[in-house]
Amino acid sequence: TNDDSTRVPLGESMDYINASYIRIVNHGEEYFYIATQGPLPNTTDDFWQMVLENNSDVIAMITREMEDGVIKCCNYWPISLKKPLELKHLRIFLEKYQIFKYFIIRVFQIVKKSTGTSHSVKHLQFTKWPDHGTPASADYFIKFVRYVRKSHRTGPIVVHCSAGVGRTGVFICVDVVFCAIEKNFSFSFENIVTQMREQRHGMIQTKEQYQFCHVIVLEVLQKLLSLN
Repeated sequence: TNDDSTRVPLGESMDYINASYIRIVNHGEEYFYIATQGPLPNTTDDFWQMVLENNSDVIAMITREMEDGVIKCCNYWPISLKKPLELKHLRIFLEKYQIFKYFIIRVFQIVKKSTGTSHSVKHLQFTKWPDHGTPASADYFIKFVRYVRKSHRTGPIVVHCSAGVGRTGVFICVDVVFCAIEKNFSFSFENIVTQMREQRHGMIQTKEQYQFCHVIVLEVLQKLLSLN
């Protein structure tokens, strides 16, 4: 169950979606996310409505659609550049995409059918997280997190994996720490994780994921030291 105070409401009737607002404060600066479950066929409409209502321009997806023969998340976007995805109130166009070794960038236009207004969203899918455990290469994930941050302009960053707690928690934790390092702020993993968990239960699920956060940050700090 979501903590009610951080639950993302949908529309005027404030309908339910499995998503939480996550605000992390460090040194007086606030980092703002929506942590959510990977869309399913019956929640795809709601997911895009949420993206639009929150004016989010970046989605970080940290799972493949299928892992280990298990469906982790449905294909909630159009696959063809020619044919948009038709939803109840929205039309989603795939404008362009680029496939890299460890992530895929897609650019979508969300068009509201009633008004014809259009909203652009960058969708970044990390594809190199193995079915079990954590990525072997911290380097790829570091680049991914940085790219998402660089792409962000408006609204909360929407982050999802399958359940929207484990890998999603790792992403948010690491992003906040990278911002701190860039600004020479001190930070505490424990503090960040505590803040996250107060806003959505079970953020960062396993000991391995918690350790991976440390591994990534150590790698970044070591690189900085070697540059000096």
